[in-house]
Amino acid sequence: MTAVAATAPATGAGLQALAEEAVTWAYPLYEMRRMRAATSPRRTEAGQAAPEGMRWCNLFTHARQLLRAGTSRVVTPNNDTLYTNAWLDLGAGPLVIDVPDTAGRYYVLGLLDFYTNPFAHIGPRLTGTQARSFLVTAPGWTGPLPAGFEAPGTHIQAPTRWLWVIGRILVDGPHDLAAVHALQNGFSVAPLADWLAGQAGVAPAPQAFAPDCDPQAPATAAHFAAQVNAALRENPPPATQRELVERFAAVGLGSGCTALDDGQARALQQALDAVLPRLRNAQSGTTQPSGWVLPPLVLDGFGSDYLTRAQVALKYIGMLDGREAVYPMAWTDAQGRPLHGGARYRLRFAPEQLPPVQAFWSVTMYDARNYMLVDNPVDRYAIGDRTPGLHRDADGGLTLHIQHARPEGEAAQANWLPAPQGDFYLCLRAYLPRPELLDGRHALPPLQRLDNDKET
Repeated sequence: MTAVAATAPATGAGLQALAEEAVTWAYPLYEMRRMRAATSPRRTEAGQAAPEGMRWCNLFTHARQLLRAGTSRVVTPNNDTLYTNAWLDLGAGPLVIDVPDTAGRYYVLGLLDFYTNPFAHIGPRLTGTQARSFLVTAPGWTGPLPAGFEAPGTHIQAPTRWLWVIGRILVDGPHDLAAVHALQNGFSVAPLADWLAGQAGVAPAPQAFAPDCDPQAPATAAHFAAQVNAALRENPPPATQRELVERFAAVGLGSGCTALDDGQARALQQALDAVLPRLRNAQSGTTQPSGWVLPPLVLDGFGSDYLTRAQVALKYIGMLDGREAVYPMAWTDAQGRPLHGGARYRLRFAPEQLPPVQAFWSVTMYDARNYMLVDNPVDRYAIGDRTPGLHRDADGGLTLHIQHARPEGEAAQANWLPAPQGDFYLCLRAYLPRPELLDGRHALPPLQRLDNDKET
């Protein structure tokens, strides 16, 4: 990839605007490189260590415990499912993913390309819950389609060489972990050649790779450019975006770019300093009168909406297609005031007005400072349709109590979602949402801030 020679090089304000455009477009690549280095395993579950400085890919790894405060590397994590993840490198040829029979239990494997587009999903919505095999091929692959992969949905054509598979399996609390662990063990990935040779039942040998990224390094211009350019070399952009990306060579971003010169480093650093706070503070989506923010619907991918793509990569990386799950967010109460642990809130679902879903729903608490789960004295990070012991209102509705201090009364304590002392936000997770939730016809109730002197 080279710069467009016919275009005069940008200078001054034009160069700065170009650098900000480039950072917004390229941020997901940077974040995927960071996530790959942070989450790809050094050891297999059997204890096999990767060579020095390398990690494993083409291997499923499993979270065996539900996430709690301080145990996630991904922002806005969920507490409803166990994660089963894999980084896939299709550079050596097609891979086959085998999934077990979950006997109707909800699960999903969300496949992200290296630009964070959720381009494919495996699970009950599209492929059922029976044991099945799926062929995953790299861009431009033209080999013969092996027998057994002719059925719709069984051949997944990837947009990029590298993929992140983020799996979620529903867990109904600690007592359900053993059953889910057994299901996790049934997920596997193998090279097509091994799979055809009958090696699917044998634990496949993982592939080692060098992540070449320090996920804890600050986002300096040099580090950002090095990560983005390495990502572009392995994962070229789609043809419709190549002319756009060629312009970014002027600020040092492109598969053929090497070290930044002083002007590029200065422009790129200024862009990072301007764009990243903007992405953190921006709220995308549609705000309902109740204050809930419905995120933009992502259907198969972001298309040319690079701003939303960057915002999601920063705050909610790994987001599924909206038809699989939707995540309304609440940052304010009914009067538009930021949510804070120093106040008390009531969230009441009227009779027959619980979130309309085909799978399940929950409300999860997050600290607004770091987008992570909140430590609390009762180990409750989310509350929803599977929470045991909830007290219904006399009319059949459901009232949740959201505050830092333990509420008074047995019913309020049973329906308590603990908040931090400072600012927080809520995420309502709705898996397999019904159309009325996706298009806004179903109005979510407001968070009512209570007068501390009057109500409990």
